[in-house]
Amino acid sequence: MVVDYKKIDLFGKQFLQRVVIEPPFDFAFPTAEQACFLYMRNGEMQFQFQDAHTDIPANHALLLNCIHPGKQIKDINNSDGEIVIVTFHPDILKKIYEKELPVIFQKNSQISNQSNSRVNNDFLIQKYIEGLLFYFENPSMVNDEILILKLKEIILLLSQTSNASTIQVILSQLFSPTTYTIKHIVEANLFSQINVEELAERTNLSLSSFKREFKKLYNDSPASYIKNKKLERAAELLIISNERITDIAFDCGFNDLANFTKSFHDKFGHTPTDYRIKMRD
Repeated sequence: MVVDYKKIDLFGKQFLQRVVIEPPFDFAFPTAEQACFLYMRNGEMQFQFQDAHTDIPANHALLLNCIHPGKQIKDINNSDGEIVIVTFHPDILKKIYEKELPVIFQKNSQISNQSNSRVNNDFLIQKYIEGLLFYFENPSMVNDEILILKLKEIILLLSQTSNASTIQVILSQLFSPTTYTIKHIVEANLFSQINVEELAERTNLSLSSFKREFKKLYNDSPASYIKNKKLERAAELLIISNERITDIAFDCGFNDLANFTKSFHDKFGHTPTDYRIKMRD
């Protein structure tokens, strides 16, 4: 239940919201061409999409692109909560950045459909939210110039967080709404050092849904298929290149040489060194 609600508009559109809630609370996001930054100032919420969920504790935030239906937040600890929401509208962003959009809204090289990400506690973002509270309590002091500065400020802060590359993927969808197939995403990330959970996030599916769809495509589990592809690539490089075995292991997505050596021996019956000598002879 909503106990208190305040909002501030920018150019006639909802920009800032402060919502105080008490349990039970459940809110479904409508499909819209916008992105939202939700900061959990007090309490704890759970974000749900399909059959996956993410817990957002106090002083943490969630960034999501709202173009996909079926997303909702709900309380999980039966205590009062306070959420501050900043909304990104594509037309407003184009208006305030007349010459060129910031890099964080431009598509990068990462092949991903990910549309939401938790933003961990950050001191500067926390201070930014505290600054917004002043304007909710003093709406007469708000004007468009101040709001434009606050919008640019949160964009700058998000671009400097530890997961800025993921944030860029999410925000760039506002202007480059490309959707990749699961196969495209899997093949593009075969030799990177990301785990199956992160790969599922990039497909914008829950882990269970990703594994189910993967099985349909490849008739194998993600872990098994990806490991075999990495080992096959390593075997090729051992024959055609003079790279050190450590470098080959790293290039193929292994970050532990002992694990690589054991896995390689299990598959090919030889250590990487012996395999290189045998195949070259």
